[in-house]
Amino acid sequence: MIWDEILVEHPRDILSARLHHHNSFWLGRNTGMRDGAARLQSSWDESVPGYGFLLGMHAFGLEESGDYGAAEIAARRAMELNSDDLWAVHALGHVYEMQERLDEGLDLLTVPEEAWADRNPMKEHLYWHLAMFALEAGDTDRVLALYDTAFYAEPTDFYLDVQNAVSMLLRLELRGVDVGDRWDTIANICSGKIGDHVLPFTDTHVMIALARRGYDMDIARLTTSLFEFASTEGNVAAGTMGSLTLPLCEAIAAYFKGDYRRCIERMLPIRLDYARIGASHAQRDIFAQILIDAAMKGGELKLARGLLSERLALRPRNGDNWAKFSEVLAGLGETDDAGNARQRAAEAFH
Repeated sequence: MIWDEILVEHPRDILSARLHHHNSFWLGRNTGMRDGAARLQSSWDESVPGYGFLLGMHAFGLEESGDYGAAEIAARRAMELNSDDLWAVHALGHVYEMQERLDEGLDLLTVPEEAWADRNPMKEHLYWHLAMFALEAGDTDRVLALYDTAFYAEPTDFYLDVQNAVSMLLRLELRGVDVGDRWDTIANICSGKIGDHVLPFTDTHVMIALARRGYDMDIARLTTSLFEFASTEGNVAAGTMGSLTLPLCEAIAAYFKGDYRRCIERMLPIRLDYARIGASHAQRDIFAQILIDAAMKGGELKLARGLLSERLALRPRNGDNWAKFSEVLAGLGETDDAGNARQRAAEAFH
C-alpha cells in the first residue's frame, strides 16, 4: 500500500495515517489497522498534536484483531486526550459489542442530541451502534425510533448510511419485527447505486435491499454489473467479485426468493473469507445471520445447530441466539435441551 511507503518517510503525517487506516479497514486488513498505527507510535508522544487520533486508530485495530483488553485501554486514553474523536468512541463501542456489555454500550452512546450535531456522518454510524445495543437488549421500539430520527432520518445514498439502514432493517426482520414501508425508500435509493462498485460491502447491501423488495430486473442488472466489473484490471474491489462478492450477492438473492438450498450452497464455502470485502466484524455479522436463517427455513437443522453453537460460544448471553437455538433443538427432537435454551433466552432478555 502506498500509504505504508509514505509513512515510513513521514511517520507524523496524520492524514496519511488516517487514509492508511481506513483503506486497511475497507480491504479487510485488521492487523494492518493495528500494526499501521503501532508502527508510528515511536515517532509520537502525547505532546504532539493529533496523538489522540493515532491512539484511537490503534484502539480500533486492536479491537478488530480481537485484543479487546488492550483496545479498551487505548480507546479510553484516546478519548481522554481528545473527547472529539468519534473514532475512539467507536472503538470502545465495538469492544462493548463484542463482549456483550450492553448497558455500558448504551451508556456510552446515549448522548444529548446537540453533542454530535456538528460532526461528520460518523455520528449516524454511532447511532446505528446505539441501535445495535438496543436490539440486543430486545428494545425494538427504540431501534425503530433511532432509525427514523438518528441514523436514517433523511433518505440519502451516502454509502455508510445505506449500509446502516439496510442491515438494521434486515436485523429487525430476522427477529420478527414489522418495519413497515421503510424498505421502499432504501430499495429505490439502492436501485440507483447498481454500477458503483467502490466498496464490495456496499454492493452486498444494495443486493439485500433490491432482493428484499423483489426488484427482479435490478437484481439481474446488479448481478451482470458485478460479473462485468470482475474483469477490471488493477482494481482491488474487482478482485473480490468472482470469488466472494458475486457468490455472496447470489446467495442473498436466492435467500429472498426462498431458495434456501442455493443460498447455503453459495454462502457456506466462503463464510470464513468475508473480511476481504471490508467493514467490521459487527457489520459483517449480518451474513452469518442470513446463513443461519436459511438453514433453519430450509430444514437444514443440523447445520443451523452447528452455526448457532459457534455463535453462542462467542456470545453466551445473546437472547436471540438462544431463542433460535431452542427452536432448532426442538425441531431436532431434543426437547430437554430446547427447554434449557428457552430458559437461557428468557434470562438474557431480562
